[in-house]
Amino acid sequence: MANARVAILDDDPAIREHLTEIVTSCPDYDLAGTAPTIARARDLVVRKQPDLFLVDVGLPDGSGIDFIGFAKQQRDCKVLMITSFGDRETVVRALEAGADGYLLKDSTPASILDGIAATLDGGAPISPSAATYLLERLQGDGPQATSTSDDPDAAPLTAREVELLEVFAKGMSYKEAARALDISPLTVGNHVKSIYRKLAVHSRGEAVYTAIRSGQLKID
Repeated sequence: MANARVAILDDDPAIREHLTEIVTSCPDYDLAGTAPTIARARDLVVRKQPDLFLVDVGLPDGSGIDFIGFAKQQRDCKVLMITSFGDRETVVRALEAGADGYLLKDSTPASILDGIAATLDGGAPISPSAATYLLERLQGDGPQATSTSDDPDAAPLTAREVELLEVFAKGMSYKEAARALDISPLTVGNHVKSIYRKLAVHSRGEAVYTAIRSGQLKID
């Protein structure tokens, strides 16, 4: 039986490398390719015909949720969301768009490999918090898709996110910030995604500037 072909869509180089290591650690999977943008991912679907795509939500040229329909139409490709976006609206939108599963990036490598296997086998792996939202939706208790999670006033930075911006303001790289805060580069990437979403920005410099202007970050 041929190996399953797995592709990765994520704009963060460190996270692409992390997910590549996870996928290639399993002898049952071949890496079909990686893409930092939706445009590159569409090309991968056509040229490499992956059996499963690991897809992030926040991308430079749009939302990974909008990529789901393309992957399904071009080929019966499974889509497993791997993202730091754990808010109710994003989870529900992704599943309604046809995502086959939804895992958060803080999942362990073993959980991600289990999720890939389950998705390829027709299952629907979902992180516990995402499953809660889906259950509430099915029960009719959850709010409709009118969340204000993108409103920075409604989602202030956490203490760890402020610490990260403080070290970025000092000019540190991802790896240097990870060492300074005693966390992994992957965790740094997850925090950065959350910061960008909360502040509606697209770069570290812009994040630092916006956080200072909003009073959430103070530089001595």
